Amino acid sequence: MNLFKIFIAAFLIDNVILMRFLALCPFIGMSSDEDKSIGMGLAVTFVTVLATAVTWPIYRFILEKLGLEFLQILVFILVIAALVQLLEFYLKKTSPALYNSMGIYFALITTNCAILAVTFDVISKNYTFIESIIYAVGVALGFLLSLLLLAGIRRRIRSSPVPDFLKGTPILFVTAALLSMAFTGFAGLVK
Repeated sequence: MNLFKIFIAAFLIDNVILMRFLALCPFIGMSSDEDKSIGMGLAVTFVTVLATAVTWPIYRFILEKLGLEFLQILVFILVIAALVQLLEFYLKKTSPALYNSMGIYFALITTNCAILAVTFDVISKNYTFIESIIYAVGVALGFLLSLLLLAGIRRRIRSSPVPDFLKGTPILFVTAALLSMAFTGFAGLVK
């Protein structure tokens, strides 16, 4: 499969939020405005790509060679947690405003099932290292796209007449469902 197809499939066709319904907590929690969405999206992109770059060789050259594939979940979670800690230290020093705006959602990057799913996907799809990185970038940018789409829609919802029973989280899930249905239109884009 060529690299562009892998990227498009990860970015649009199998969008981690809108098509696979992973990482809904940060999707709803960090899409209240575009700045938070961009900050969270870039943080997740960094961790996803770096986690993939670290876990792929660990799996292929250590776990697989030694017959320790059963340790995959434990090792991958430890790698992701360590990377999030490094990112947390960096953001605390360089961008305290972004760090504070992320609040509890920053810690959720560690347990973000989308990041863990990417590290599992590249192994199960038997991607090469380069294909794995392209896939990780596509998934992470698809995550960022989803956050930005919902942030833009939320801005419009604030000034729209929403029925009382749908105000708050319910309208967000209805909106996410409609976005998800729209993304099914990308299904035939890559064969």
